[in-house]
Amino acid sequence: MISQNMKALIKKSEGISSLFSDAKKLKQQYGIENVYDFGIGNPNVKAPEKINQTAIKLLQEENSLQLHGYTDSIGYADVRKKIANSINHRFDTHFNENNIVMTVGAAGGLNVIFKVLFNPGEEIITFAPYFSEYDAYAMNVGAVLQAIPPNTETFLPDLTKLEQAITSNTKAVLINSPNNPTGVVYDESIIAEIGCILEEKQKEYHTHIYLISDEPYRELVYDGAEVPYVPNYYKNTIVVYSFSKSLSLPGDRIGYFVLPSELDGYSEIFQASEVATRVLGFVNAPALQQKVVAECCDELTDVVFYDANRELLYQSLTEYGYECIKPQGAFYLFVKALEQDDKAFCKKAQQYRLLLTPATGFGCPGYVRIAYCVSRETILNSLPSFQELAKSYGITAKSE
Repeated sequence: MISQNMKALIKKSEGISSLFSDAKKLKQQYGIENVYDFGIGNPNVKAPEKINQTAIKLLQEENSLQLHGYTDSIGYADVRKKIANSINHRFDTHFNENNIVMTVGAAGGLNVIFKVLFNPGEEIITFAPYFSEYDAYAMNVGAVLQAIPPNTETFLPDLTKLEQAITSNTKAVLINSPNNPTGVVYDESIIAEIGCILEEKQKEYHTHIYLISDEPYRELVYDGAEVPYVPNYYKNTIVVYSFSKSLSLPGDRIGYFVLPSELDGYSEIFQASEVATRVLGFVNAPALQQKVVAECCDELTDVVFYDANRELLYQSLTEYGYECIKPQGAFYLFVKALEQDDKAFCKKAQQYRLLLTPATGFGCPGYVRIAYCVSRETILNSLPSFQELAKSYGITAKSE
């Protein structure tokens, strides 16, 4: 009855789908406060107050027909100009409104870019572990997503393998830093080296290879980590951004992508982005939210809150005997499962009222993702359960 592609996607999404249904059952059984849900990256920090005040002001003062009507498919020109100016101020760039396309979050932005760039069978290279929906976005346009196996010591990209993987059929490399699910940050040397590799491969194959930088967690960094602005290192870069995490607006579905004027085929790509936004059914990014984020794009979320959660959970879990790297960004811990089958491990964790996400869907079986964008109370109350889970595998805390 349904398409073969959808059958494949349903099977791949079984882990996430069951997570929702299992969470519902556990919460009904034990009570919401007694179930520790670390499954989904839904920010627990409130949006800055300026978001609400700006929305109220706009609704009271602006023409409501305009705020609730269609916009240009690429977004309001004045909004795009304000966002371009903000980027220029922060990253020493020279963008204007014609370098910005407003999108229905980063997910919408990636789907538009994929629609614009890829013919069926063309290749996107990314690094495992990666955001699980990348597979679906590639499938939507018939592109082939090739994941370079993870370096499980650091979870940083293996650039030697990247160089070996690129062929004449490679149309783009997709990176995500700070990374979901690992929280690692790609530093300047990594970004610069990726740029050099792509420059050489473009010359070798006489092709255009785009570097797509997916950056919804850009502002969520710790310990002085810095996230390089990728277009400053490689001209064929497209930056996809969302306000979902930086301003705690995941349900508002608002973001943008940046098309530098230096981009090979810039004019054609910019024009195609407008058409792709329309034909994919987005039509335009939410009109009111465009206006809101234009006034609030320099606001910051409470990174201190996430940092405190990170420290508490990381220190506690490593004390209990779990293995994980300390994340520099985003709001996830990427933890080695205590048995080879990460899905089975997550099922066992539910016996201790812990909801974790198996990493098979992220292209890295044997690990789990723990989203610490929850209340501090949730983390504190969950710690005995994490310790008991470790003990059930015969692992004792370091202090015991």
